[in-house]
Order: sequence, then structure tokens, then C-alpha cells
Amino acid sequence: MMNLLHWRLLLAVADASNISRAAEQVGMTQSGASQAIAQLEASLGFPVFTRERRHIGVTALGEQVIEHARRMLAQLNAIRELADEQRGLKGGRARLASFPSVTSTLLPALLREFKRLHPGIEVVVLEGTDDEVEAWLAADTVELGVVMNPAGGRTEVIVGQDAWVAVVPASHPLARNARSGGVTLQQLADQPFILATGGCAVNGKSLMEQAGLRLTDIRVNVRDWISACLLVCEGMGVTLVPESALPAVLQGGCVVPLIPAIHRQFGLVCSPSGQSSFAAQSLLTTLRKER
Repeated sequence: MMNLLHWRLLLAVADASNISRAAEQVGMTQSGASQAIAQLEASLGFPVFTRERRHIGVTALGEQVIEHARRMLAQLNAIRELADEQRGLKGGRARLASFPSVTSTLLPALLREFKRLHPGIEVVVLEGTDDEVEAWLAADTVELGVVMNPAGGRTEVIVGQDAWVAVVPASHPLARNARSGGVTLQQLADQPFILATGGCAVNGKSLMEQAGLRLTDIRVNVRDWISACLLVCEGMGVTLVPESALPAVLQGGCVVPLIPAIHRQFGLVCSPSGQSSFAAQSLLTTLRKER
């Protein structure tokens, strides 16, 4: 079944000639976008795009489909704008960039009340690394972005925070520290280490460097926090992850708090266009009331 997201994705792919960039624009993963395009083409019964190694082209029939889709979405947007004007809303869309650990944990609950209060305003969530979020804000690609540990004066509203924790094998001597206060970075620095970045510049390695320490035995380097925890459970080393990224089940592993505690804080930052966007400012107003 084709839906509006399929049609928006179709136009984004046609305009960008690239599925990955188009997926970012509509707030999907690359794999999800590829599956959606395949479903759309299967529903139509003919290919819309031609696939080359580094370029996506459009077939002759695809050009006609895209032309109709562009007109259809333009008319739909016109109807939505008319409805928004009747309700006193002058902007119907806000683009919000975030990184995975916040997208999956904090944002759904924060956006639920806003959607109830402003059903006519669409919030498009784009997911990337913390560096990509900063780049999108600087380029004015998005109206709002979730920034980790934002510098003073930039933050419009704090949306949450979490603590860094150590994960060690349940049989490891440091596992006893889970009940006796915690573990220091110094105690972890010389351990066999599973380094996970989560796609973020702030990670176990950078935390060590900020403390004047160095990881001396990095056994594995992964991006995914949960993958690092699972490797710890297999006895391959220890790791540092944000508390919000811990898997629901950690069989064979033990979570140990850090002493002193280290926190990540998440602030919502406005781009230049976000400052004048009615939709973005409405979202900020709602979030401030929820905090």
C-alpha cells in the first residue's frame, strides 16, 4: 500500500539522485528507503528509477509518475496550509535533527503532546551523528537540532540527560564495585576495552582523553552501543556506554556506575530559519512547558 511517505521519498530520490540523501531528507534509514522504493515500484508494476553504481536515474514512465506526484503533493500541501490558516497556524512543518540514542528514547514522549496540541504541524525527524546534526544546523538544513553538551547561550530547552556507565563481564573483579560505589576511569584505562562510539564524538576514548588518560588495550572498535555490551558479555573486554543505550537484557554483564559521575546533557538548538519558523517556535514552547 502506497502512502504519503512513499510519494515524498519518491520525489526526494528523483531530486537528489541518491537514496541515502533522500532518506535523510524524509527522516528514514537508507535500508528503509530502499525497501519503500521497491514496494512502490512493485505496486506500480514498473520501475521508476534506474540504478547505477553511484547514481540513481529516472525511467521514462518514472518521469510521468514523478510529475503527477509533485502536483499531488503540492495540492495536498495547499490544503494543509489552508487548514492551518483557519486554525491560526502559519507554518506547518518543523525539521528536527537528532542522534540515535535520543531519537529512540527521549523524542517520542516529548513529541507526543505536541502532536496532540498541534495536529496540523508536521515534525520531520532527521537522524545523524552529533557532528552531522551540528552541520545541518550550521547549513540551515533543519530548524531545530538536539546537541550534546551544548555551549552556554545556545540552548533553547534541555530535553534530557543521562549518565555514562561502565559495563564489565559479570565475572570481572570490577563487577564487585557495582555495589560498593562504582569504578573510576583510571581503573578502566588499562583494561581490555571494547570502544563504541554511537556515531558520536563524545565516547569512551574522548572521556579518557579529557581526564588525561589513555586507553592502552582497545580490542574492538564498533559504532553500536548494544554491540559493545554484547561483546562485553562474551568476556572480550569492558566498555563505557551511556545509560540510556543499555540493552534491556545484559546476561553475563554487569553495569557499574562511574565515580565521579559523568553526564551527557541534550539541548535543543535553533538554526537561523528556526528562529522565525512558527512551527519550530510552537514546538519549543510546548517542550518548555513539559520540562
